[in-house]
Amino acid sequence: MKNLYIDFDGVVLDTITVSYELLEQASINKDDVERIREFYKKLDWQKILEETPIINDSINGIKKIIKSSKYDVSILTHVLSLEEAEEKIKFIRKYLPSITIIPCPRNIKKSDIVNAKDAILIDDYSGNLNEWKASGGIPIRFSVTMDNKGFICIDKLEKILDLKIY
Repeated sequence: MKNLYIDFDGVVLDTITVSYELLEQASINKDDVERIREFYKKLDWQKILEETPIINDSINGIKKIIKSSKYDVSILTHVLSLEEAEEKIKFIRKYLPSITIIPCPRNIKKSDIVNAKDAILIDDYSGNLNEWKASGGIPIRFSVTMDNKGFICIDKLEKILDLKIY
């Protein structure tokens, strides 16, 4: 059974859109990396996760993937703070009590946290997918607009079940 790692932000929940709106409201320049890092560390992650919409019924999509027994499924998510990790774990546990959740410090590659070799990563961020591929993994881009950016692309998580991946 292949390992399947699913990103959280921009794949399960639309936290990116919500947090970018908050950045704009706080008048933080998107080029100011240090201010952005501090902004994300101070966010009320419980509130953000409660208010952020689930993308394309992703929770049920993950349940379908798990039920298929085709993959060993884990959530692999970048975090900037322990609070962010804690709140994401609490959120995911409400819906997927038995799934493995792997918080990854933002400054560490996902492929350095887990063995990417022959494993699948579903992620919306091309940078993560490029690193995954360079580490011998199988990258799948998640995009609601099906903007593949050169990768195999899906817009609903359960579509992984229809792909022929070896």
